[in-house]
Amino acid sequence: MSGHSKWSSIKHQKGVTDARRGQLFTKLTREIMVAVREGGSNPETNFRLRLAIQKARDNSMPLANIERAIKRGSGTMEGAALVEMVLEGYGPSGVAILVQALTDNRNRTLQDVRNIFSRHGGSLGESGCVAWLFDSKGLISITTSDLDTEELALEAIDAGAEDVNLETASVEIYTRPEELEMVRTALEEKSLPVTSAELSLVPKTMVELGEKAALQTLKLLDKLEELDEVQHVSSNVDFSDSILEKYEL
Repeated sequence: MSGHSKWSSIKHQKGVTDARRGQLFTKLTREIMVAVREGGSNPETNFRLRLAIQKARDNSMPLANIERAIKRGSGTMEGAALVEMVLEGYGPSGVAILVQALTDNRNRTLQDVRNIFSRHGGSLGESGCVAWLFDSKGLISITTSDLDTEELALEAIDAGAEDVNLETASVEIYTRPEELEMVRTALEEKSLPVTSAELSLVPKTMVELGEKAALQTLKLLDKLEELDEVQHVSSNVDFSDSILEKYEL
C-alpha cells in the first residue's frame, strides 16, 4: 500500500489552510447526521457515529456544532434529508477515482461531479467500474517529529496494525476497518500523537503517471474535494514527492 498515503498526507497537512473552515465543518456535520440516522444518536452503540465525532474533534470542530449535528440527525432539529452516493470514474490516463458524497440532491451532485471530471481530463463511469480496485481500511496518521519511526512502526504492528507506511512526513498506519478504534486507542495509550483516524478506501495496486497527467489528476482531485457534498475522494495514483512539490507551487 506504499504510496497511497502521499496525497492523503498532503490533505491532512494542508487541511483547513486549503479549504474554508466552514466548508470542512459542513462535511463533518453531514457525516454526523447520516451516522445518527443510520445507527442512532448514542456513540457507545454506533461505531460510525463514534468515528464521525472523533474526526470532528480531530479537526477542532466546536462541541456545540457536534451536538447540533447529532440533534439534526436524530430529527430533534430541522435538517435536510441526506443520501449517500458513491460515484466512480477515470482520471487522466485512465486512473481510477472513487467519490463518496452525502447530498440532499442526487441529480445536482451527479451533474457537478460529472462536470469536474470532464473539465479536467476525466470521465464518469458506470457503477462498479473501479470500486473493485479498492479495499476498505482503517487509516491512522501520526505526526513523526522527534519520533523514532522504526520503533513507532513496531508499536503499531504490536497494537494490531496490518501495515505501516513510513514514506511520508507522517506515519500512516493501516488496520482492518473493525480494528481502527482498538489500534488508535492502543497508540494513544502510549502517548503517540495521532492526528487523524478514519475509514479509507485504499487501492490494491498503484499506478505512476507522467508529470503532465499527474498534475492534471491532482487538480481533478482537488476540485472534487472542493464540492460541499463530497466527503472523500480516493484514487490509485502514486504521486511522487517531486510532483506534489510542483503542484503545491
